[in-house]
Amino acid sequence: MWRKLHLYPGLLAAPLLIVLAVTGVILSLSPVLERSNAVIPADGQINVAQLAQNVVTQYPGVEEIKRTPSGAVIVYYIRDGSPGADLVNPETGESMGPYEPSVFFRWVQDLHRSFLLDDAGRVLAGVLAAMMVLMCISGAVMLARRAGGWLPLLRGFKGSGDGRVHSELARFAVIVLLLSALTGSYMSAMRFGLLPDPGNSEPSFPMEVSGGESSPVGSLEALKNTDFNNLQELVFPFPGDPRDVFSLSTRQGAGFIDQATGQFVEYKSASTGNQLVDWIVRLHTGEGLWWLGLLLGLAALTVPVLSVTGVRIWWSRRVSSGIRGNVSATDADAVILVGSENNATRGFAKDLHAQLSRAGRCVHSADMNELAEDYPKASLLFVLTSTYGDGAAPASANRFMERLRHFRKAGGLRFAVLGFGDRQFPRFCQFAKDVDVALSSHGLERLQSLACVDRKSPDQFSQWGSRIAEVTGLNLRLSHNPAPPSLFELELVDRADFGVKVKAPTSIFRFRPGVGKKSLVGRFGKKHGQLPEFEAGDLIGICAPENAKPRYYSLASSSADGLLEICVRRLPGGLCSGFLHSLQPGERIQGFIHPNPEFRPAPGSQPVILIGAGAGIGPLAGFIRKNDARHPMYLYWGGRNPESDFLYRPELGSYLEDQRLTGLSTAFSRTQEGGYVQDKINEDAPNVRRMIEMGAQILVCGGSNMAAEVREVINNILEPLKTDVEKLKQEGRYLEDVY
Repeated sequence: MWRKLHLYPGLLAAPLLIVLAVTGVILSLSPVLERSNAVIPADGQINVAQLAQNVVTQYPGVEEIKRTPSGAVIVYYIRDGSPGADLVNPETGESMGPYEPSVFFRWVQDLHRSFLLDDAGRVLAGVLAAMMVLMCISGAVMLARRAGGWLPLLRGFKGSGDGRVHSELARFAVIVLLLSALTGSYMSAMRFGLLPDPGNSEPSFPMEVSGGESSPVGSLEALKNTDFNNLQELVFPFPGDPRDVFSLSTRQGAGFIDQATGQFVEYKSASTGNQLVDWIVRLHTGEGLWWLGLLLGLAALTVPVLSVTGVRIWWSRRVSSGIRGNVSATDADAVILVGSENNATRGFAKDLHAQLSRAGRCVHSADMNELAEDYPKASLLFVLTSTYGDGAAPASANRFMERLRHFRKAGGLRFAVLGFGDRQFPRFCQFAKDVDVALSSHGLERLQSLACVDRKSPDQFSQWGSRIAEVTGLNLRLSHNPAPPSLFELELVDRADFGVKVKAPTSIFRFRPGVGKKSLVGRFGKKHGQLPEFEAGDLIGICAPENAKPRYYSLASSSADGLLEICVRRLPGGLCSGFLHSLQPGERIQGFIHPNPEFRPAPGSQPVILIGAGAGIGPLAGFIRKNDARHPMYLYWGGRNPESDFLYRPELGSYLEDQRLTGLSTAFSRTQEGGYVQDKINEDAPNVRRMIEMGAQILVCGGSNMAAEVREVINNILEPLKTDVEKLKQEGRYLEDVY
């Protein structure tokens, strides 16, 4: 429901909302510009009587003094029989120049309020404001659900592309946009009588006045008791008419002042309703609150970006699913649920959907996070999912287990789970295994035992389809073959070698884009002269010669550094690591980038705890290098011997000096002191616990055994806080890149 409330108004109104936003940005500058040119006395410095006397001295023919909400003073006067208007200095009454309302701002204001269509346009603008309220509320709910609660919204989101941009902008702007939409809706409803009028705040014109000789304006008691900063408008009596009066309007109310006695003859305080309306107008326009005007303008700037990214996300979902005839969940007799981090699994799901449809089934496909409460007509349930990191759920399935608790199984519904992963990782297809067990424990019957596809193998996918065809009697011929990754060429610039003496040869390789000469691996792709986009923590896939299966390495640099850097330990019998360790500067390889946006420090000023061992320091060093904001960042790292394999030693020293790295704690197992990185963490348990209480995020990179030991130590540290690593993972505060 929330997604529909957010999606449909957005798609319907996006162009008009962009118009409202752009004009709103322009109008938000008006209070700021007006404020910058105004002279604003301090509270209590000048009263209205002094202001009026200063003005009368300079403008004997003054008719009205008006103070705008932003503090500018405008004097309307008659001189030599001709009307005029000047901006004046309230402290002296002297002219600061003629007052000329901006024709451009007036046109933009009309476009913003009514699309230049008078009342019909105002109705449209009001409807759009109400739609914006729905979109803000529904968007906030979806953001909170994605983040795992309202407080986790403060930590931001992981990921990349349109989804990351849309979510990050929305979480910063949603409160201000909601304020603007609510106040705009209220003002429209008031104008067209949909809400009660707070009542007239104007007093009745006095029937009797003293009629005495006019006193100097600077001596009028009612004006002397009114501070300049409370003034809205002062209208002078008609010259020579002793029966006329001064008309004074302030924030607190309005009244008429006898020009002879200087006392109010009629006064009416502003009602609570009038003051509320005044505040609503100020909150919507920023008038009188120039800083709020800037906030409103900045928030409005996000609307075009949110509109474009929102449409792109919607379209990409349609394209990525690419599914025609995707029937509703209530009408489907076959359901496909997809768990994917970077959409790689969706192509396989699309092929399965097409084959089931051709076989005569009514098929519904959706993300695993969109698991319905039941599928009343379904007899087949297929779950195709990848695994993220060390057995975690991918992005489109991170709420599946929670939703499964509320799932009502239908009689006769059978399921089959197909996992996608890479056997070089220790917990190959672990999330798929967890899902298979969870579905069975929920009482569903297996159609086929769990199967796994290694490295997106078309053959393994086809073989699974054949087994499904046998048990269902359906004619299925699955044949999806993912497109090969886009390869680029790299030339080794330099290498730093470590660990030979302790029999753990590890090297830091730095590559630049390869141009010109023939590469070592000339059978791959095209040559490129520049690096693709990537960040520290992403992965590069590299194939050794005559080996088609890529090996993935975590990146220690970002494309902004101009170099691609990896840290690789040579493994006994390792084809790819051996190939890399044989390279000399000037030689070339080819590879491809595999984004890993889920393994990055979260934005914000909370502490970041980096934990690694051996070559796992690579991406952690990259995170430290990018910490230009000098947020608290602590590194716990383990090696074997500081004289042999202290990786990144000079760089870490430099980072400590310039405060990109706040603290460094190392453990070396082949020294007299001995110990491992988890021991150092345990020794520093009070500080680690304190940082976690402050909202710290933990990132772990290295071997699976080390990661398991670290998890155990962190769980022990967390016991007094009544939490554990699993809860931190759910909050996005414990990330692992484990091999």
